[in-house]
Amino acid sequence: MSSNEHDKAAGLSTGAVARRLGVAPTTVRTWDQRYGLGPDAHTPGKHRRWTAADIARLERMSALTMAGVPPAEAARAAREGRSSATALAADAPTRPGPARSRAGTGLRLGNARRECKGLARASLRLDAASVDDLLTAAIDDYGLVTAWQEVIMPTLQAVGRKWEASGEKYVEVEHFLSWHITGALRRGAPRIPADQAAATTLLACVPGEVHTLPLEALAAALIDQGLPVRMFGAAMPAEALVDAVRRTGPAIIGLWAQSRTTANRPLAQHVAAIEWGVRGARRHPLVLTLGPGWAGQTVPGLPRPSGLAEALAVVEAAVGDGVRRPVGR
Repeated sequence: MSSNEHDKAAGLSTGAVARRLGVAPTTVRTWDQRYGLGPDAHTPGKHRRWTAADIARLERMSALTMAGVPPAEAARAAREGRSSATALAADAPTRPGPARSRAGTGLRLGNARRECKGLARASLRLDAASVDDLLTAAIDDYGLVTAWQEVIMPTLQAVGRKWEASGEKYVEVEHFLSWHITGALRRGAPRIPADQAAATTLLACVPGEVHTLPLEALAAALIDQGLPVRMFGAAMPAEALVDAVRRTGPAIIGLWAQSRTTANRPLAQHVAAIEWGVRGARRHPLVLTLGPGWAGQTVPGLPRPSGLAEALAVVEAAVGDGVRRPVGR
């Protein structure tokens, strides 16, 4: 028997099932203890292992509670294999107002990692504890860059598509998820050692740009690689940006623009031309134009990395080359 077949035969642990469903492990245990949705083949004194049939029941339970069915009724429906619509109809006499199917509240994630689906379910439920647990687990399991590219971003994009297609009905889900991602990124990055406090990289959104999450991901990834960062966040005024560059003399500057309406080519060129140092050996920064807003706004001589991994690689390579370039080179 292959290891894959053995895993299927043995079943999944409670923690693995919780990640798959997008709930906290305590939720799975509660559904087991309170509503009898535990593994069919559980042996007393041994760790619980969940088979495909056990997990299918829990998935029905999760879908029904997310659709507004009270937990006790959802559990009965899950045990009996009833659908969401049937459970909603059965529950209608005890609930005020007409019963409405909410089967369309799921997010379209295609062939994304299963962690995306769990995170999406938890986000739709506005389940803060589960979202935090799932984000932390993804970063711990895959590393910050892979977690961002293969778990966090696909889920964020699915949420964005959902509210755009629903008349902004799910804006609260995007705000909720974004706030928790910010916290997870900061928790996932180590503290900058005191002897590395002189940051080599300055990151800021261009004036008028308020979308900071991708820049926060880059900041966390750089810190994770031992590369100190000064992060200035959203909508950095042009004068303040120039002052910060002159005061700190960063080796690398990342300017984020989500929209073409905020991408500011003259500002990027001006910042790239700022010089400091002693006469005859003046230096200037390497400026990276980051984000989709710079598409079609290519600034000659300034790199435009296409994503987090590429931006991280450009910074690491520049640091390895000494970064601060003499003027005129």
